[in-house]
Amino acid sequence: MTTTGRIHSWDLSTGVDGPGTRFVLFVSGCPLRCLYCANPDTWHMRDGREATVDDVMTEIEKYRDFVTVAGGGVTVTGGEPLLQPAFTAGILRRCKELGLHTALDTSGFLGARATDELLADTDLVLLDIKSFDITTYRKLTGGELAPTLNFATRLDRLGVPMRIRYVLVPGWTDDPDSVDALARFVAGLGAVERVDVLPFHKLGAAKYEALGIPFPLRDSPVPDLARIEGVRDHFNRHGVRAC
Repeated sequence: MTTTGRIHSWDLSTGVDGPGTRFVLFVSGCPLRCLYCANPDTWHMRDGREATVDDVMTEIEKYRDFVTVAGGGVTVTGGEPLLQPAFTAGILRRCKELGLHTALDTSGFLGARATDELLADTDLVLLDIKSFDITTYRKLTGGELAPTLNFATRLDRLGVPMRIRYVLVPGWTDDPDSVDALARFVAGLGAVERVDVLPFHKLGAAKYEALGIPFPLRDSPVPDLARIEGVRDHFNRHGVRAC
């Protein structure tokens, strides 16, 4: 019997959600409430539509040849994929059986729910570390930092390749000491391929308005190029490739 989950949507993406052109599956439900979240419409599982692993694979198989030729694969994101670990694991397993490259985009907050078998079927983890300061992390997400760091350490021990994703929000995640501490932590993880410093944006503001939810960072500035490059330099100085 195929596992059932709840999904928001799927899309094709190039260069953002892993290598090459990818089939990106957005699952529904997330335990965090990041102030800069661009997809508030994925927060609640009840808002997603029910789908089985077979349903999802039927869609993926339509694009199998295309994403393979394009050097891509399949990325499961959300929401938070590890809120539905069995469903996510089923999709990753089936993708590997098709010879597709797999990526898991996660905050790591629910990393303890990822079985070793799930991770064995994951070619790349896109790990979102929201902040390296405990207090800032709590204010920014509503959750705790420790589970994410524990998950990163576990991935490193298992040898699962990682790309760290770090959203740069002026006044929130640009503190030099915090960035430097994160850079030192990441430098100690041999499985990290690179760090993607992602500038905060407001492209999701219209979704908040449509849902009748205030956008918490509506008045926050977006980072300029100099600030972005400055954060990247912190990582580079510690021998970590930052893009």
